[in-house]
Amino acid sequence: MKLDLYMFQGCPFCRRVLAAIEAAGRTDVTLHDIHKNNDDRRTLLAVGGKEQVPCLFIDGEPLYESLDIIAWLEAHPQA
Repeated sequence: MKLDLYMFQGCPFCRRVLAAIEAAGRTDVTLHDIHKNNDDRRTLLAVGGKEQVPCLFIDGEPLYESLDIIAWLEAHPQA
């Protein structure tokens, strides 16, 4: 399963998701900071249709909202 989190450091909702990832010790989520990489921002817009973060792409499918992302991560622990 491919997990890509689109985020930026100043976003409090992104920090909430990042804290949950760190607390769970997950190493299977690739981070994409849309304020540091224009290609990541363009990908988020092209695939997700909007520049809303945090956005977790699960095998290419976007999932928005920090609490929904955290709930999904908790329901699908790293193997």
